[in-house]
Amino acid sequence: MPADERDLREQLVRQARRLQPLGLATGTSGNLSVRVELGAHGGMLITPSGVAYDTLQPEDIVAVRFTGPGRADWVHALEPSSEWLMHQAVYQARSEAGAVVHGHPTYATVLAIQGLEIPALHYMIAAAGGAPIRCAPYFTYGSAELSLAAVAALDGRKACLLAHHGLLAFERDLDRAMWLAGEVETLAQQTVMCLALGGPRRLPAAEIARVVDKFSRYGLRQR
Repeated sequence: MPADERDLREQLVRQARRLQPLGLATGTSGNLSVRVELGAHGGMLITPSGVAYDTLQPEDIVAVRFTGPGRADWVHALEPSSEWLMHQAVYQARSEAGAVVHGHPTYATVLAIQGLEIPALHYMIAAAGGAPIRCAPYFTYGSAELSLAAVAALDGRKACLLAHHGLLAFERDLDRAMWLAGEVETLAQQTVMCLALGGPRRLPAAEIARVVDKFSRYGLRQR
């Protein structure tokens, strides 16, 4: 196994074990992936389906080779995450995506159950590419329809909610994708609490655009 692939597998295991402590997932819910070059159409390394995170090992990570739009194959004793199609759809639609995080954090999921978006209540929404952070309509998990809905909700954004389901976020690498997922959950919590006080006050679109531009030179730093 190439050293860089081994490193990515270890990163996925390390970050997957953070999902529950960070409140981004419970049980075996949630999934992570990173983009890799596997053949003409590319591919990804993704967490397997149904494996508890505290037992996850680098060799459990599934290499999925894209064979075309919505098509892929893999050779592994474990199945890739049931949401592999949604991860693939993000990579195929957004060339800047290097890693994808999907989870069921409480506050983001509460808003998603209600079909609500996250408005421009705080300047940190610029981390997701702007406001609002949309909520994609409900479709069965793992379906092609959900993948298409998620990609549409991500238009111009790096995160979205999934109705009656959870949260989806991507960034150029896994550390940043995990950071963004946590920031979106915080924004969701702020939204829920503001709704209890009569609804959030909103920042003007011009200010969000200004901060989005500033965020192009800001964010999680690599040491």
